[in-house]
Amino acid sequence: MATQIATLGGGCFWCTEAVFLDLRGVTKVVSGYAGGTTQDPTYRQVCSGTSNHAECVQVTFDDAEISYADVLRVFFTTHDPTTKNRQGADAGTQYRSVVFTGGDEQAAVARQVMVEIAAEAMYPAPLVTEITPLTQFWPAEAEHQDYFNRNPFAGYCRAVVAPKVAKFRKVFADRLKRPVAA
Repeated sequence: MATQIATLGGGCFWCTEAVFLDLRGVTKVVSGYAGGTTQDPTYRQVCSGTSNHAECVQVTFDDAEISYADVLRVFFTTHDPTTKNRQGADAGTQYRSVVFTGGDEQAAVARQVMVEIAAEAMYPAPLVTEITPLTQFWPAEAEHQDYFNRNPFAGYCRAVVAPKVAKFRKVFADRLKRPVAA
């Protein structure tokens, strides 16, 4: 097993985390913050938009089971990479679409996958996802970890997270860790 880490910002980290927790080959998902200037930021600081951090997840995966490129294909399919600093009603730099890379190889793969996604024309607008080197990842507070699974009936989870998870499960049914009951 060769473990890799992908650090991805696709809007609200509760949505992104929920999707990747179901993906076969993923061994761990941690919600957190990256790309900003505040040391050890809090959720409140990030939500204020003043820290310049993005809500993101670190996805640890076995690259013998799933490639970094395939992790990125799931990422690009399960959020809107065409809206700058926004996902649905969530607006601000903390909700930007961003791939934080762990080196030149990840950056090259991210650029290639973006070219592929753009060529597939699955979105009516150009992709605005940033590709930038990861300098520091800060895990979010404990209450933000595994949020959707712990709060499936919360209003935001029902209205926003659940539809993204349902889309993921439909599009990537062959990549789920476990079958979903009909």
